[in-house]
Amino acid sequence: MNIGEAAAISGVSAKLIRYYESLGIVPKAGRSDTGYRIYKESDVHILSFVKKARSLGFSMKEIKKLVSLWRNKSRASSEVKNLAQIHIKQLESKIHELQMMTNTLKHLSNNCQGDHRPDCPILEGLSKK
Repeated sequence: MNIGEAAAISGVSAKLIRYYESLGIVPKAGRSDTGYRIYKESDVHILSFVKKARSLGFSMKEIKKLVSLWRNKSRASSEVKNLAQIHIKQLESKIHELQMMTNTLKHLSNNCQGDHRPDCPILEGLSKK
């Protein structure tokens, strides 16, 4: 199939397919006699895998490793689990940071009168070191 068909089936844009190919995440596509990329069903399966991994917040480096592990049938599942657990810790850290930011903004917002006066605890809070 051509790149447009692979994009439609996998839900990954043609531009991203070429990008993933340049990173080595997706194998280099074969070429037709006229030079167009030709993709196999297995390539589309990898693209769908990558799309799902991206939706879970994995980085491109992590996805490259996951694809490599997925394709390696002799791999230990402990490698995959370890990668997932590291990612979970990163996500939990980000969640904690976002909760702290939300709490700070709520506190500043609750202390702002929001009226015609120039006093603004939000701006004062942002200006503190």
